[in-house]
Amino acid sequence: MNTVDISIGQEMVESHEIEKMMESSFDMLPDQLLIEIFIRLPISEWAVISCVKKQWANLFRGECLWQTALVRTWPLAGQGKRWPGPIPRGLSKRRYAALYVSKHFFAFDDGIDELAGHTYLFLKEQLELSTAPPSGILHGTIIDQFIACGKSREKAHELASQVWLAVINNLEENEHTFHLLKQLAQEGEQAFSHFPFAKSQRVRWRIFERLLTDFRDCFNSLEYHDVLASARYRFQPLPSSWLGY
Repeated sequence: MNTVDISIGQEMVESHEIEKMMESSFDMLPDQLLIEIFIRLPISEWAVISCVKKQWANLFRGECLWQTALVRTWPLAGQGKRWPGPIPRGLSKRRYAALYVSKHFFAFDDGIDELAGHTYLFLKEQLELSTAPPSGILHGTIIDQFIACGKSREKAHELASQVWLAVINNLEENEHTFHLLKQLAQEGEQAFSHFPFAKSQRVRWRIFERLLTDFRDCFNSLEYHDVLASARYRFQPLPSSWLGY
């Protein structure tokens, strides 16, 4: 073995020893200090970090990390507020997710509205079930939640429309979404059909728009013309981008 090989071998051993020392140092850190480190890292890295060690995974499953992240990111979230209505607010992790959604998906003149984030999460999770509940029931639940939290009927109707549009826009392009949008397009408005419980024209339009543009290639000829006929019944004129199978 020549001198170069020996030198490289020594460097590899030293590097491994340094890594072991760093790992050991992290193991000695108390949970609260680890939490302070983690919440300063980009949220996009949290899923990866939680997979490194069982101890770290437990931190991300626990309430302490999310409570610290919640209050650090949104200080006013620590103030206790009454939360009536059918959609539960949940613990700190759920509240953090709701506020994150509100900040990134909705634009409100009076700041971030946690309520919009909770209704978004509720609606998206329900629609992603293998058998989604009737949309009229979901829409009525969202309206009831907004009204229970002090919104007027007009404001509740407007906010519910924004929530529906945000969810529809962020559904993945997959088979489940295709069948879901077909179901939504074909549903009547028998349940909750009076104001403010009827879905807005903007929401209905966006459902058909996604179906007839993003998912046009998923139809067979009969399905396509059935959905197109339903769209023609509701909207006139139809945009040219919806036409042509």
